[in-house]
Amino acid sequence: MATQRFSSDIGAFRRAALSCPIPNAVDLIGEKWAFLILRGALNGLRHFEEFQAGLGIARNILSDRLARMVAGGILERCPDPNDGRKVIYSLSRKGEGLLPVVVALRQWGEEWGHGSSEVVLADRRDGRAVRKICVQAHDGRALNLDELTWVRPDGESVEIRQAAE
Repeated sequence: MATQRFSSDIGAFRRAALSCPIPNAVDLIGEKWAFLILRGALNGLRHFEEFQAGLGIARNILSDRLARMVAGGILERCPDPNDGRKVIYSLSRKGEGLLPVVVALRQWGEEWGHGSSEVVLADRRDGRAVRKICVQAHDGRALNLDELTWVRPDGESVEIRQAAE
């Protein structure tokens, strides 16, 4: 017969959920246009006009999303040294850190039938396609969901699923 520790486990889950970084990250970049702007910046778009033409986005929406991404530290905004009327949007280190997220989402979409492309992301050095992004153990082994658990920094296990005996 199963013993339920669900009530204490759900409390731990709730506490962890309240401090989880995912909601704040999704608030900053989880919206369609923000992700497309990020993809554009990762692919070298730098000016407002390039983003607008490349994405087909309304000026007011683009202006709002760019401002939010600058405020969130994803993009940096500086004057264009070649044309004082323009600004350059470039990825910050924080923005560049989103590369694995974008690549993983693209790979997931291709794998599950949500689009395809005639081009793949490749290593500039040898032209070979990058590997599929996956969750890895400290020793490099690919891990599945059932091989994962949450632990505190001191190594203590945190159970959030219903326990059965």
